Amino acid sequence: MKRLKTKWFAKWAKKQELSNKDLLKAIDDLSDNLSSTSLGGGLFKVRIAMQGSGKSSAYRSIVVYRKNDRAVMVYGFAKNEQENLSKNELKAFKILSKDILALSTQALDESIEKKVFFEIGENDER
Repeated sequence: MKRLKTKWFAKWAKKQELSNKDLLKAIDDLSDNLSSTSLGGGLFKVRIAMQGSGKSSAYRSIVVYRKNDRAVMVYGFAKNEQENLSKNELKAFKILSKDILALSTQALDESIEKKVFFEIGENDER
């Protein structure tokens, strides 16, 4: 399964000091149906723990997900800054989800080469 993040999400995660290990843990939790909520259309809201704190008051990530295929982290926010997505944001993310899930494996690989998406690796810090 490809585990990816958008350029925007990569910058946000770095600013929040979230490691790729933290992001991979969140994706694993999603795969195991833990700490996540389905928003429909392959879109999920996933909790990410804050260092020294639990998941309940930490970060939320919006992830485009298809089991055993791909997980793309597209948006993140701290729970104390934003409780939930607005209806318009949710609508826009569902459109984005549909587009990302429609990408063929080849198109997804090309998007990685063009740095539209970045692979989340355990040893990478970006």
